[in-house]
Amino acid sequence: QVQLVESGGGLVQAGGSLRLSCAASGRTTSDFVMAWFRQVPGKERELVAAIYTPSSTYYEDSLKGRFTISRDYRKNMAYLQMNSLKPEDTAVYYCAARHRAAPDKNKWNFWGQGTQVTVSS
Repeated sequence: QVQLVESGGGLVQAGGSLRLSCAASGRTTSDFVMAWFRQVPGKERELVAAIYTPSSTYYEDSLKGRFTISRDYRKNMAYLQMNSLKPEDTAVYYCAARHRAAPDKNKWNFWGQGTQVTVSS
């Protein structure tokens, strides 16, 4: 099993920055892909970014250039650096993980509890 705990959310003004952290424990190795999702009440959870290898990442198109996902394999941590934040970035942000070899690449088996990010205008 994998346990994920997010931190770093909070209230920030538009244009500001936040760095979210995800502490992973359990069977976490480089064989696990990690990702960040976000969800606004009444809307589906959306994939923000994923990191497959240190040099292979995915970003939702509208977030490219503002958000950066990274991972520290030694510390079992994943991060989401968010810059130039906008009010529409307000959401609960979730850390997620799945095994690299999972047959369904869209199914994320492990989730954190979420951390609230609020961007004021």
